Amino acid sequence: MATTTPALTEMDTLPAEAGPAASPTSPLVAGWQRLPTPRKALLVAGALAVVALLAAAFYTLNRPDYRVLYANLSDKDGGAILAQLSQMNVPYKHAEGGRAILVPADRVNDVRMKLASQGLPKGTVTGFELMDQTKLGMTQFQERVNFQRSLEGELTRTILSLSSVADARVHLALPQQNGFFREQQKPSASVVLTLHPGRSLDRAQVAGIVHLVASSVPELDPKAVSVIDQNGTLLSQRPDGELGADARQLEYVRTLERTYQQRILDLLEPVVGRDNVRATVTADVDFSLTESTTEQHRPNQGNEPAAVRSSQTIEENAPGATGPAGVPGAATNVAPGATTAPINGPGAPVGVVGQGANATGDGRSRREQVINYEVDKTVSVTRNAAGTVRRLSAAVVINHTTVTDKKGGTSTAPLPAEQLQQIQALVREAIGFNGERGDSVNVVNAPFNQPKVEPAQVPWHRDPVVLDTARSLAAPLGLLLVALLAWLLMVRPALKMMQPPPAAAEGAAEAGAAAGALPAPGSQLEALVAEEVERPGLPQPVHNEPTPEERQLEDARRLAKENPVAVANIIKGWISGEGVPA
Repeated sequence: MATTTPALTEMDTLPAEAGPAASPTSPLVAGWQRLPTPRKALLVAGALAVVALLAAAFYTLNRPDYRVLYANLSDKDGGAILAQLSQMNVPYKHAEGGRAILVPADRVNDVRMKLASQGLPKGTVTGFELMDQTKLGMTQFQERVNFQRSLEGELTRTILSLSSVADARVHLALPQQNGFFREQQKPSASVVLTLHPGRSLDRAQVAGIVHLVASSVPELDPKAVSVIDQNGTLLSQRPDGELGADARQLEYVRTLERTYQQRILDLLEPVVGRDNVRATVTADVDFSLTESTTEQHRPNQGNEPAAVRSSQTIEENAPGATGPAGVPGAATNVAPGATTAPINGPGAPVGVVGQGANATGDGRSRREQVINYEVDKTVSVTRNAAGTVRRLSAAVVINHTTVTDKKGGTSTAPLPAEQLQQIQALVREAIGFNGERGDSVNVVNAPFNQPKVEPAQVPWHRDPVVLDTARSLAAPLGLLLVALLAWLLMVRPALKMMQPPPAAAEGAAEAGAAAGALPAPGSQLEALVAEEVERPGLPQPVHNEPTPEERQLEDARRLAKENPVAVANIIKGWISGEGVPA
């Protein structure tokens, strides 16, 4: 103990001679100063990366959804629309290589209406407005070409108004008319159609396009108009020699059968239900064209007047020297009566007229008359129309009715016979049943085999809603994940290095005590002072004198209790490397 007392006295007097304490430094600045230069650069880069990634994720989550405003625009219309969008302060983007313009989804309809009020887009088809751009010195050939282009443009605009047509082009071949040519060439036309996916044109619509083009060009025959689609398929009507009448006849039969079938369904579906009836109609149609001529002669009836066709009368008088002749008596001097020719009776004999006054004369006379009457005749010409229905056959299947019992169970039961007879009568009336031509109607009641279609169990990872949500959140979540990795790998290690070690923290506590504050209860210094060394249970030494190490530890504990400020300054000097103050 005697050897350690001067040392303790010296340590007790050292803090009193030390100068004033250094000014306190910010922990953040002190931590930054303790970092090496590479770690500082890594910390700054990581912090900037985290901030940038968080900002990008926030922007991705809040950016507007863009929809197509117009697509397949020409360069001229696209430039005009972009200029107008810039004036309207509407954000836009390009898609499909610049062929489509996208705007925010909530402003699509508004922008379209505003652009339509200004006549945009104008389109690439030019009509008769091309004639307004007449230039001085234009030749006759140029005028004819401009007129042809204008006519083609107007026809294209009209054809584009059809709902099934996406795009169209019209080519007109208009030969130059010259009065010096004896035979003038006839014009022709070709129409190329681009139809919307999944749509088609029927024969009536194609015929309408053909007649539209033929009616718009003078002296253009509808047979000289060709219509094809984007696949090169000829849609216009071909001549009868190529196509034949069979295709038209088959189409007519199909249309007729569909008409009768739809009549049956329209009549029975409200009674038995939409999915409880099936109907099929077969029509036997006669397309032969027949013509008959009948000539009928009828005899004259009774005393009805008849028309005279021709009449011929011959009279002959010859002079002679003969004396009186004939039968003597009073009848000889009587003139003969008028000749009659009854219609149905025997005619008067034609020959020498009886001799009257001339019988006593010197001459001889003869009179002959022939009358022809018209013969009663009837000529009848009958032409049978092509496409006459010779026979109809209708087959109808009715599903069993569904019966629900008191417990809520369902079962099927056949229809009553009376109801089937009523349905059969309705079908007969719907198709115009005619038993003389051999029509037949068959109505059958049978249960339908309707397999239960269970809804497909789509896994959650294939659900469209989940997929759309995942696509919309993929980019923000990816950015957040990258930001988290940057924080864990770049920023967090640097922040840990900026924190002071535990010994420095204890020195800071002792410095506070040196300034006049007592160590707070439960502080590390008090715990160190009050700590009692627990040693393992070794056998007690034979002598009771303390070892040098135990004496030094006891002196240090006593000094810390009596003068904690001095001990704190000493520890602070050790930590800062300044040494013990003189």
